[in-house]
Amino acid sequence: MGTLALAAKITHVPSMYLSELEGARRGTRQDAIDGHVEIGRRCRELGVDTIVVFDTHWLVNANYHVNCAPQFKGLYTSNELPHFIANMAFEFPGNPALGTLLANACNQMGVETLAHETTTLNPEYGTLVPMRYMNADRHFKVVSVSALCMAHYLNDSARLGWAMRRAVEEQYDGTVAFFASGSLSHRFAQNGLAPEYAFKVWSPFLEALDHEVVEIWKRGDWKTFCGMLPEYAAKGHGEGFMHDTAMLMGALGWTDYDGRAEVLTPYFGASGTGQINAVFPVTPQTGHAVPAPVASRADGYTTVATRL
Repeated sequence: MGTLALAAKITHVPSMYLSELEGARRGTRQDAIDGHVEIGRRCRELGVDTIVVFDTHWLVNANYHVNCAPQFKGLYTSNELPHFIANMAFEFPGNPALGTLLANACNQMGVETLAHETTTLNPEYGTLVPMRYMNADRHFKVVSVSALCMAHYLNDSARLGWAMRRAVEEQYDGTVAFFASGSLSHRFAQNGLAPEYAFKVWSPFLEALDHEVVEIWKRGDWKTFCGMLPEYAAKGHGEGFMHDTAMLMGALGWTDYDGRAEVLTPYFGASGTGQINAVFPVTPQTGHAVPAPVASRADGYTTVATRL
């Protein structure tokens, strides 16, 4: 019925907003903004009606959550970086019907998920920053999914992604894009060193690791990437423990995915973190390998595959 038309791993660095404003940082993140604008253009070209964002700034301690209110509007100031994002206006429509459908599909696959269609909860800046540049005209409806998951298995996040894709393709009458909104390595510069690392990655190790991951994506070696994802999330300081990326890979087919990433905004450093905008072509998938549910509570990083 429906279509997952576009998938991407995207940056949401708050310095993109600073890049709009007068001052020393003006224009310095134009390449990242241009990448977002291009992704928005492609979504329009593909007929996307709703963007689903796996947001690594939405912290949750139990369950997975879907913010699918009918409308979002307000002023946003970052509690983490109020000197970067202050009083940023946002407005765009939501999609309660799709959000509820997605949550139901996850529950049917055994991934406990709650939809919030009547809520005053606004999205976090992992959703708001990309929508500022992709959706300035409010063309797309938006659904935000919690992806800073504090007590969750990566396996379940991958299964959530696959369940959401199946829901779109089997039950939704429309066209959707999925975005993993989060960095690669996410080790912020030590306090007092932020200006020095404004355009740098925190360590040579993390930068080299990120570059190797991008090359793996470009080669399409998904068996290697999915196998290393748990350690990469931990040792590479992955943002949100890389749950957004697990969700995206689950939706794409996990180790059975056969596409190759297209880099739109080349890898760059921001306040010590590693960032990118990359599109992952959506390829046909039927029953594919995704991580099995974790039976033991001892290992939060298990990634044993099963076929669904």
